[in-house]
Amino acid sequence: MVTIKNIADKAKVSPATVSRVLNHDDSLNVKETTRKRIFEIAEELEYSRKNTKKITKKLKIGTFYSYSPEEELEDPYYLCIRLAIEKKIKQEGHKKSVLSLNTPQDTVNSLDGVICTGTFTKDMLKTIEGWNKPTVFIDTYSGTPQSDTITVDYKGAVQNILDEFIKNGHSKIGFIGGAPENPSESNEEDSRYIEFCDYLKKKGLYNENYIKICPYKAKYGRFLFKELYDENNLPTAIFASNDSVATGIYRAAYELGLDIPNDISVIGFNDIPGAKYMIPPLTTVRVYMEFMGEHAVEVLEHKIKDGRTIGVKVLVPTKLYVRDSVRKI
Repeated sequence: MVTIKNIADKAKVSPATVSRVLNHDDSLNVKETTRKRIFEIAEELEYSRKNTKKITKKLKIGTFYSYSPEEELEDPYYLCIRLAIEKKIKQEGHKKSVLSLNTPQDTVNSLDGVICTGTFTKDMLKTIEGWNKPTVFIDTYSGTPQSDTITVDYKGAVQNILDEFIKNGHSKIGFIGGAPENPSESNEEDSRYIEFCDYLKKKGLYNENYIKICPYKAKYGRFLFKELYDENNLPTAIFASNDSVATGIYRAAYELGLDIPNDISVIGFNDIPGAKYMIPPLTTVRVYMEFMGEHAVEVLEHKIKDGRTIGVKVLVPTKLYVRDSVRKI
């Protein structure tokens, strides 16, 4: 089992620094390069390389990431996926070229295919479609019949989260998250929020006063949890749309003198490397980020090899890891 000390030893920093970085402590004065190295090492130690049969032809694969390195540190979900993509490309012996919307068409023409991750506007999707290359999108739907999509089974995941709360006696259930920092940057609504509303309405437990929509960052989770508290609308349980938002809720609860889980139960999403090290350890949904990144390369390989022009959609299941952040009432 990987510990904070294992990560600290490899990163050549103290265990306390690793703990604070993994818990998104924004008061910590540490270089961004060090912060990034800690996240990457944590993910590397969790990563399990699979032995798969390699494709014979070596490809030139373009990668397009809509999230910047700075944004990846705020939400390590896409950092984990990116690392898995790049490791798999290297493992298979392919060449990688990082693309932007301004990449010359001649460079794009030299590629065999493209893998895209992040959130996309309609204009961005139109540009990518214009590249006219075999394309795999991770965790977003392009809307084009030619592109492949690898995404999460959000419906099943959200139902598991809400069933866990309900099983433990919670009827006042809130939601924090569900929106990009700039709404114009997204082509679709957050599936977690949609499924949250639909399921609780079916159960007769939906209450809009317990909902706060915000970007997927710790600082917003912290601010909006306090807002719920100040409005006297604090539920007994909150579903955070990702683990970064959950860490902000943890910070706010501490500052308000509230105890997790005795005063408020919290479930996150993604199971980022730091989730199990939070105090108390965070109950969260494990999204198989490494598999998604790795499988995107394999899907693209076979799409190119077979000359397939019809897109496929791969729905990846999740697993709820029950830890100590939910109590029975």
